[in-house]
Formats: sequence, structure tokens, C-alpha cells
Amino acid sequence: MTHPSPHAAHDHTHHARHGHDAHQQGHGTTADESEILDLDAEVLDAQLVSITAWLPVTAAPRRVVDLGCGTGTGTLALLARFPDAEVTAVDASAAHLRRLRAKADAGGVADRVRIVRADLDAGWPELGEPELVWASASLHHMADPDRALRQVHDLLAPGGLFAVVELAGFPRFLPEDAPADRPGLEERCHAALAHQHSAQVPHRGADWGPKLTAAGFAVEGERTISVDIAGSRDQAVGRYALSSLRRLRGSIAQALPVEDLAALDLLLDTDGAHSILKRADLGVRTERMVWAARRT
Repeated sequence: MTHPSPHAAHDHTHHARHGHDAHQQGHGTTADESEILDLDAEVLDAQLVSITAWLPVTAAPRRVVDLGCGTGTGTLALLARFPDAEVTAVDASAAHLRRLRAKADAGGVADRVRIVRADLDAGWPELGEPELVWASASLHHMADPDRALRQVHDLLAPGGLFAVVELAGFPRFLPEDAPADRPGLEERCHAALAHQHSAQVPHRGADWGPKLTAAGFAVEGERTISVDIAGSRDQAVGRYALSSLRRLRGSIAQALPVEDLAALDLLLDTDGAHSILKRADLGVRTERMVWAARRT
């Protein structure tokens, strides 16, 4: 899928695209999705490095599969973490895969990346026998995630590791009492989004530990990474907040009272006095959950 990007989410369009990411949500173009996945990677890079460093690998893998690679956030991080590895990057979006290829070319690692375009709900391509499979912000988009877990179990080499990374929810960017005329706006937006997700993306927020065990894995580690970035001086945080909230608006506009929608539009008006890009109190607050499970 596509992080998924990441990233992204976001819930990143959920019609079996399977891509990274992150938290992208709502409606938008593929260019919008690519932008937000890239911003997710830029802003949350330190957390991703921490996750890849934590993975309980018994030996450095040489064959890695990134399921739902999006624009390549996880792929590039895995290549950096395991310099002798080759990564098969799988996604349904041709545009995302082109962006990944361009990044790999620019980074001098294109010879270590195999790109596979596939909709994993429609069928799984030949992916070899990897020692590590990575799925970031992609499993919850699958039509039948339990079947996907069994597919990964059978795909992995004996003793291989499966890393599952999921976002706890849509990131928060504003203080709780913002904006001044509609305090709590962001939380109400999140509540509307959660209501939609309960029907549209029922596996979002799932505890993947029991599901991994049921699929035949031995869960060797679980970790929650809390993200709290003060970003008032970081332009990337502002762009991340703007892109994310634009996509959020596209998804929940019909569910918001007119007063909240008007307040949100003021934040998204980049030329206005109340633009989110002009706020000095922005940040990024979210959590990522990670499961490491081994095929025994």
C-alpha cells in the first residue's frame, strides 16, 4: 500500500492503494498525497531512524520488502540502516513509485531498489524470500488484513522479521485552546474524522500484537514512540500542518458546524492574518506504534 507513506493520512485514500503513511486523509490529488508523505518524512525523520535502529534483527538482512512504500520514506531509511540490503518497494501508485525512483537516483541507491507496482488487495506479486518485511501505515488499509498477515508470514524466510508501524491517529498541530474564537477546533475535527474511520477504515488503531500471533508470528517487541515537536521556527512543520489540515478539511467538511468550518478556513487561508503559517505556537504531537514479529 502507500505510508505510507509513508506517511499519508491521511488516512491516505483507502481504496486499496496500500501506501505509506502516515496520516493523510480526505480528498486530493496524487501530488497532494506525495507532498504530505514527503513532509511527514522530513518532519518525523528522527522518529523513523529510532524505529529502524530498534528493530531486533538477528543478522543484517540482505533482502527487504517495503509493503506500501509510498514515496519511499521507509525504503530509504531501511537502505541507510542496512547498507548491504536491497529493498523491494511495493505500492499501487505509479506516481509515488516514480517519486521514490527519483529519490533513489538522487541518493545513489537506485541499484539497490526494486520497484513493484501492485494492488495487494487484488493479488500479491512475486516478492522473493525476504529476511525483513516492513509495513508502515499500510496494513489498516487492507481489505483483509488478517489474510495479509498470513501472506507476509509465508513470504518471509524462516526466522525473518516483520515490522509493523502504525500512527495512533491524525497528528495534532495547534494548542488545545486554539484558535481564539473557536477553541478546541482541532479536537472536534479529529472526532469527526474518527467517526468516519469507524466505518471506512475499521482496522485503524488496531492492536496488531494478537493478530500477528494468530497469523503464526512470535511477537518479539512492541514500542510506542511519542512525538512532540515544537515547530514555530521550522517551516516544514508549518507546511506539514497546512497540507494535513487541508486534506482533513476535504474529508470532514460536511460533518462540521459552519462556525468550525469557517474557523478552519481562516487557518488554511495562506494570505490571511490568521493563516496557520503565521502562527508561532505550532507543533506536531502524535504517536507511532511499532510491532516486531518473527517467523519462527
